[in-house]
Amino acid sequence: MQRMGMMIGIAPEKIAEYKTLHADVWPQVLEQIAAANIRNYTIFLREPENLLFGTWEYHGTDFAADMARMAEHEPTQRWWAICGPCQRPLDSRAEGEWWAMMEEVFHVD
Repeated sequence: MQRMGMMIGIAPEKIAEYKTLHADVWPQVLEQIAAANIRNYTIFLREPENLLFGTWEYHGTDFAADMARMAEHEPTQRWWAICGPCQRPLDSRAEGEWWAMMEEVFHVD
């Protein structure tokens, strides 16, 4: 198992919409998250900086392949098309990233 984290900005005027969307995530999207070996997935909001922090546990063996399958999943593509306009990618993100991946520096059980 690998713990992972990512960060992105959110447009202040889209926060209420984003919360509403995530209060009722489509079942097909939740199923795809599970199929991609992601568990304990949480998104936190930090205001007034308007940042989203996502964290999860990855229980698979090929993260890139699991993410590629997720990206090909049509309901997930539609979900991202709705959520994407709410988000503001960080200028410091790596090439090809939407959410900026983060390095784990500390964990305790």
